[in-house]
Amino acid sequence: MNTSQVVYLVPSVAVLALVYAMIRAAWVQRQDPGDQRMQTIGTWIADGAMAFLKREYRSLTIFVVVVAIILAVSNASVSATQHTNGLIAVSFVLGAFCSALAGYIGMKTATAANTRTAAAARTGLNQALQVAFAGGSVMGLAVAGLALLGLGGLFAVYLRMYPTALEGGDATSLVLNILSGFSLGASSIALFSRVGGGIYTKAADVGADLVGKVEAGIPEDHPLNPATIADNVGDNVGDVAGMGADLFESYIGAIISSMILGATWFVGLEAAQAGTGMHAVYLPLAVAVIGVIASIIGFFFVRTQEGGDPQQGLNRGTFIAGLLMVLGTVAAIKMMIPAAGVRVSDLIAGEVTYSWWQIALAVASGLAAGIAVGLLTEYYTATEREPVGTIVESARTGAATTIIQGIAVGMNSTSLPILVICAAIVSAFECAGLYGIAMAALGMLSTIAIQLATDAYGPIADNAGGVAEMARMGRDIRARTDKLDAVGNTTAAIGKGFAIGSAALTALSLTAAFLTKMQGEVSINAADPYVLVGLLIGCMLPFRFSAMAMVAVGVAAQDMIQEVRRQFREIPELRPALDAAQRAESEERDPTDAENEIIRAADGKADYSHCVAIATSAALQKMIAPGVMAVTAPVVVGLISVNMLGGLLVGVTISGVCLAIFQANSGGAWDNAKKQIKDEGHAKWGDELEEMHKAAVTGDTVGDPFKDTSGPSINILIKLISVVAMIIAPLLYALHFGS
Repeated sequence: MNTSQVVYLVPSVAVLALVYAMIRAAWVQRQDPGDQRMQTIGTWIADGAMAFLKREYRSLTIFVVVVAIILAVSNASVSATQHTNGLIAVSFVLGAFCSALAGYIGMKTATAANTRTAAAARTGLNQALQVAFAGGSVMGLAVAGLALLGLGGLFAVYLRMYPTALEGGDATSLVLNILSGFSLGASSIALFSRVGGGIYTKAADVGADLVGKVEAGIPEDHPLNPATIADNVGDNVGDVAGMGADLFESYIGAIISSMILGATWFVGLEAAQAGTGMHAVYLPLAVAVIGVIASIIGFFFVRTQEGGDPQQGLNRGTFIAGLLMVLGTVAAIKMMIPAAGVRVSDLIAGEVTYSWWQIALAVASGLAAGIAVGLLTEYYTATEREPVGTIVESARTGAATTIIQGIAVGMNSTSLPILVICAAIVSAFECAGLYGIAMAALGMLSTIAIQLATDAYGPIADNAGGVAEMARMGRDIRARTDKLDAVGNTTAAIGKGFAIGSAALTALSLTAAFLTKMQGEVSINAADPYVLVGLLIGCMLPFRFSAMAMVAVGVAAQDMIQEVRRQFREIPELRPALDAAQRAESEERDPTDAENEIIRAADGKADYSHCVAIATSAALQKMIAPGVMAVTAPVVVGLISVNMLGGLLVGVTISGVCLAIFQANSGGAWDNAKKQIKDEGHAKWGDELEEMHKAAVTGDTVGDPFKDTSGPSINILIKLISVVAMIIAPLLYALHFGS
């Protein structure tokens, strides 16, 4: 396989993914959008989501421009090292642009799919699943397509600008370092999107839940609740655009770190077989291409039957894509790595010979670990499983015991995923050294298109349930959307677990890339006081970061709660309508004709736009400080000591992964405990139901910022810090070691 085949195949497959995304998006648009009321509700949600995204991107444009100027000036000043130059700023801007564009495309389709999913639910469960999944698949395809188009296109251009990069050495290091700016751009957008979207969605969700469900006693997403539109908007900005940016960043980071570590194999590959020196650099791109094609094939196997389990349909497509990816990757590795193996100098392992099948095993170990972490996450967060069952039982004695048990479940849930991640790291390292760990991270993320599609399906299904409730489509339709939503909660929890696992391996591979760029000058020895200080600071940062995010949610939620209470108190039409809706809900029935008349009289009286404005303003204001901390911390520490920075990278990864798993799983378990109590209803719990449900709602409210704001944002924190360290490595080397 020659250079042109790999380098130019990447943009070609990226274009294929984007074209297929356009086809899927067009199919979604052709589906029935429902009646006029459903379309009006869908317009409110779409307008709110896109307005937030545009305001967020306007704010981030300033950040991108400032950082690009700093990168251009600082890297141009040390061009004599031949390991970096001002072009890194171009890569940074393009990475930020591609990440933002992927979020825009994905959310545009997701907000169109919600009403169409609700309308399709009138026909059957499979029809609704197909619409929701098609909407989610656009996000997955856009992320994979734009990531490979931007990265592959830049790589091709830089190779033309620096043709000697094909011969290894300083020119190769230069090209890969300026290419890594693309990862920094993606990481920057990801952090702000995840934090901002998380603050938005949970401020609205907490306000809607506590005042609407607990105080007013009306169903979730009821049209009388002024915060319900903001809540549905938040599902999109947090779980579609936010998650998309998160995995976009992981995907790019895994590819680039693998390419950087692959460059260290150049001499060994050339010695084994002339003309193969760059193959370890090309291999990550080849694996990514195979993953996109496997994902597209997997899309065709996602389906279910009326009365069936949508989760099985989603799993079928994901597992088939994973199997095809493994088969294709094994073939590519066998083709690109000499049969006799390659003897390389690994930074940790020393002089070692690796065979093609060992690299294949490293990739497979990453994919297997991703699946295992996802399944473990499902176990700890799904309804009808023992962990969630313990929270349900604890709700019988009140909110306090519900919260205690949820925290215990979250803490307990860290054990097995951490052991799985450890096993993947060790097995990948034993197979192919540090390069094997990076390839394992890529193996976990290679089928990102279908993985993200199943994750983005969740908020679309959730929004469809909201539309069904607000449009008063009846309990039968809401039962179908609830079934899709319950699966969506599980896929969202699995997606978060998967994102955390991939973040751990990606951060480790980025750290290895940093150490490689520092040319052996960094020693991470815990007996060194500077390293120990770095470890402690790194362990502290995820806690500080989480606190900042959760305080932001709390403050914004307080404003939201006061606004919802004010409207319930001051808008005269809402009070009698609330009483009518509450009676129907408490008796688990649809409202009578007379009650519907009272409820319809309040249509349009709730001021949804004011709640949307509160959430938008809070998110944009509060996302700045955590983001600035993440970017500046590695720079400040690196200026003091490169060993301290090495310790910080290790500390933030260890602490961040454990804390992220804990928060994501406890939040997901609380959420599904609430749903399980509601589903079991009076038939199981009798007179205890009302108090149990209130306790579960309180637990879910505590868990909301855990699972949707601070928890998933930690993934990006650890990766962004690692990316910044990797980017500034040549500058730090020049500063501390004078060359």
